[in-house]
Amino acid sequence: MTTQTTTHDLSDGRESQLLSIARQLFARKGYDATSLRDIAEAAQITKAALYYYFPNKDTLYERVVIESMAALLSEVQLAVARAHTPTEKVRAFLRASAESMEQRRDQWVAGSNAFWQAGATGRRGLALQHRDDYEHLLRQCIADGITSGELRPVNPAIAGRLLLSGLNQMARWHRPGGDLRANEVIDQYLDIVLMGLINRAGPPAIPPGP
Repeated sequence: MTTQTTTHDLSDGRESQLLSIARQLFARKGYDATSLRDIAEAAQITKAALYYYFPNKDTLYERVVIESMAALLSEVQLAVARAHTPTEKVRAFLRASAESMEQRRDQWVAGSNAFWQAGATGRRGLALQHRDDYEHLLRQCIADGITSGELRPVNPAIAGRLLLSGLNQMARWHRPGGDLRANEVIDQYLDIVLMGLINRAGPPAIPPGP
């Protein structure tokens, strides 16, 4: 039995290749500094051929940023729904995010670069909505923890920004194959935030002299 390769299959393969190249360039150079010509040259095709798939950067923005943000939101929503207590939900949210970052690092960094550098592009409104829904979910988990008494009364927005700042910066320094997986790092981040750095038992007692 032979397998036929259709024009549609080839088209899908080329589109996936171009998206991968775009993500790599956005992650390395930034969204603003990457042109459609850069992507075409890296793919060794003409700009006219690239326009067949992506006629402008707005279209690429939608595929690189909006689709990845929608997928991330879906993943964390599922993880949070499976957890039971508010604190477990906060941890599930951050672990799912860290795992997504580790599995698709170029996509994560490229999406972050494009999101912040895209200016007033017409596609950014939907990206903002996904970002707000994502952040609101974490804040709601924190607020539920405060209501239940698991967490002390803090500003959920500030606490959420603190946790997400650590997560976003981790994508800049954490590397695959290191001593800790990304979700293990995020576990330590969360333990530090939840428990604090202060040793509430006090310093160890100094033994009496001779």
